[in-house]
Amino acid sequence: MRKKDTLLVGLMLFALFFGAGNLIYPPFLGMEAGESFWWAISGFVITGVGLPIIAIAAIAIVKGGAEGLANRVHPLFGLVFIMTVYLAIGPFFAIPRGANVAYEMGVRPFVEGGPVLLIFTIIFFTLAYFVSLNPSKIVERVGQWLTPALLLTIIALAVASFINFDQTSLTPNDKYETTPFFTGFLEGYLTMDTIAALAFGIIVINAFKQNGVTDQRQLMKKSITAGAIAGIGLAFVYISIGWMGVKMAHFGTYENGSEILSSGAEILFGAGGKLLLGLIVLLACFSTVVGLTIACSQYFTRHTTKISYKTMVTAIILFSFAVSNLGLNQIISYSVPALVMIYPITIVLIALAFLHRFFKGSQMVYRGAILLTGLVSLYDGLTAFGIQMNFITQLVELLPFASIGLAWLVPAIVGGIGGYILDKNKNNSNQGDNPKQAA
Repeated sequence: MRKKDTLLVGLMLFALFFGAGNLIYPPFLGMEAGESFWWAISGFVITGVGLPIIAIAAIAIVKGGAEGLANRVHPLFGLVFIMTVYLAIGPFFAIPRGANVAYEMGVRPFVEGGPVLLIFTIIFFTLAYFVSLNPSKIVERVGQWLTPALLLTIIALAVASFINFDQTSLTPNDKYETTPFFTGFLEGYLTMDTIAALAFGIIVINAFKQNGVTDQRQLMKKSITAGAIAGIGLAFVYISIGWMGVKMAHFGTYENGSEILSSGAEILFGAGGKLLLGLIVLLACFSTVVGLTIACSQYFTRHTTKISYKTMVTAIILFSFAVSNLGLNQIISYSVPALVMIYPITIVLIALAFLHRFFKGSQMVYRGAILLTGLVSLYDGLTAFGIQMNFITQLVELLPFASIGLAWLVPAIVGGIGGYILDKNKNNSNQGDNPKQAA
């Protein structure tokens, strides 16, 4: 396989991860982190860039992709978990977020008053519905043009902000004052790219297989190389627009990252710059929403054969439309607790994929690690939803790293070790019951 082909797969992976929705988080992080920006963005890049790339590599070494990995815990867990992943990157969060970012940057800055979001989402999702019913190369080709256009626009914004914005950084927001690195680490969950990588991984693997790469070791090596290419691009984008957010804090207060980018484009390039950025983001979001609608509809149709593809598209579009009208800030706020629950489980599954050979693929190790991780992350998610459990809170606060949002880490290790010990004891007991087999 030629190096050029690996480069092309890396650029494809960059395009898959580089959703317009992800642009809203780094600028807001930059505005809130202020002087602590570099610590905060370092944590953000680990979860927003590093973990997705590692996830792609993990999928490359597992037969059956993400479903095969999750099935190592239990087939029922695998089904529920992967369905949850598709719901998260589909109608629950990513699709409504994409529609709202399109509205916030492509429409809202230019209109005032009235039920504009409602009218916009009716038009937006009606078009998305008809395009999703007839999947074609149009959206793919449009996406191939829009991703470079969006990237060039972001580069222009970043360079102009470096040249023109010379204000000093402000004092960090309370949550970035004491542990900026780990706060940024948790903020990286919001990109959803690590869980999206579970779905994207098979696309990357198939791309390499079509180019003649079949050896598992080579697949992982090529996947890591392609991931590094995508990761460099993503890190550059996140750091650049995050730094822009640091400087934009001097120009006022903003409710989300889309407002920061839109205002920054206007300050640097005038109304024309804001209009161009808004139009590109709107079209890019539309392409992303259609792609996610098609992917989710195909997945759920494959697992629920009694429901037609058209019916599934209709259900996803209607649900996404309803969620979209909650508004961007509300979508972000309710997605946080859910992602706090999903992400630790995803991270542990990825880690176990690489450690698989050291414990000989024991199912008990997978179950023990996921069980304890799931219990703690469930608590963290419910707490983030505002549900108070004082007694349990006192216990969780005793866990190492609880103060930095990683209370699940030690339980995951303990659960894995406990599963390994139980599996060993079970095997020894079976050998004792069958002395001839043991001999």
